[in-house]
Amino acid sequence: MKICMMGTGYVGLVSGACFAETGNEVVCADVDEDKIRRLRAGDIVIFEPGLGPMVERNVASGRLSFSSDVPAAIAGAEVVFVAVGTPPRSDGAADLSAVDRVAETVVKYVAGPLVLVLKSTVPVGTNARVRRIVKDAPYPVQVVSNPEFLKEGDAVSDFLRPDRIVVGCDADDHHAREIMRRLYHPVCLASDRMVWMDPPSAELSKYVANTLLAMRISFMNEVAWLCEKVGADIHHVRHGVGSDARIGPRFLYAGPGYGGSCFPKDVVALVSAGREHGVEMELAGATDRVNQRQKGALARKLKQIFEGDLRGKCIGVWGIAFKPRTDDIREAPALALIEALLSEGAMVRAHDPQAAAAARERFGGRIALCEDAYEAARDADALVLVTEWRQYQNPDFPRLRQLMRRPVLLDGRNIWSGYGLRAQGFHYEGIGVKGS
Repeated sequence: MKICMMGTGYVGLVSGACFAETGNEVVCADVDEDKIRRLRAGDIVIFEPGLGPMVERNVASGRLSFSSDVPAAIAGAEVVFVAVGTPPRSDGAADLSAVDRVAETVVKYVAGPLVLVLKSTVPVGTNARVRRIVKDAPYPVQVVSNPEFLKEGDAVSDFLRPDRIVVGCDADDHHAREIMRRLYHPVCLASDRMVWMDPPSAELSKYVANTLLAMRISFMNEVAWLCEKVGADIHHVRHGVGSDARIGPRFLYAGPGYGGSCFPKDVVALVSAGREHGVEMELAGATDRVNQRQKGALARKLKQIFEGDLRGKCIGVWGIAFKPRTDDIREAPALALIEALLSEGAMVRAHDPQAAAAARERFGGRIALCEDAYEAARDADALVLVTEWRQYQNPDFPRLRQLMRRPVLLDGRNIWSGYGLRAQGFHYEGIGVKGS
């Protein structure tokens, strides 16, 4: 099948490569000519495990190509996926201007019957909005909602082995339903993962799913704070709660707050959507407020350790990406920590295996970015673990003890809590844990 993937960001590039991997002819189109030039040169613009080799072999096979000629890409497609950005506006609502532009371009350049698939995360009503735009197209355009549920760091696996594939289209859109079934058939051979529903339900499903996951994180971060006050241990609480089959263990880990491109934006967008329709989404709003507060937890702990004075202190930071296995720093907890440290007059030495370039663009020369993790700890008054990359999970603690000016370890992910660090001479603190 001939597919045009509009947008070569995270969702578009991963989805386009995976559709090519399953035998389709895919053109990833973008108005950003520099990005297209880089992709054609083999420069994968995002870090995602397994994506580079997949792009390379599908480009070599001729099933995947990149183009800035958007009209030609649309004209040659049977299916157009909309995978453009929908960033939050100042009021929290999603900015749909890029989605509108794609729909308007489709009207101008469509060359035959077309299925237009909304892959971008969009609020309820966007499918109807796009239908109004394309209703005067010279050929029939059926609009389908197909939200993505890809986890950064495991997106290729998520696409090829999905938990579910949500598809929103009208029951009488038989052609669109058959197109979507064919597209996803290769990843449904073991089990049919297709979940069919109306477009508004599909649009809302993405926001609700992400908000529920974010809600669990924020709730456990509040519980971790209470643990510190009453002398409990969040590890024990998590195990006791997660052992309940009705709850389960996932997304019950305390930490420095959630980040990335999805949870923060989608939670706020759900609140905004509720407000637009006269529904106060109180739990979603509280989830966001708790998360904003939690992003300051590590800086508050450091201030307490150093009796309120961080001026001139050298703080090592391990991890800048919002999660391991990605170079994405959008809304990352490390950003809030670093900005707070700089505002208090501290010096920051940071390391991240993949996100150094993004961090350099964000902070410039305001922080020292080290090529080696241990170099970031050299002469540090404290070392803070923010992102739980595997290489940070079992470091050489005696070496750290020698490198650091003061043996202060702040563990934002509770990875080191069972290592007996206090007995090794460290001042150790986690998030809601007693430590050892």
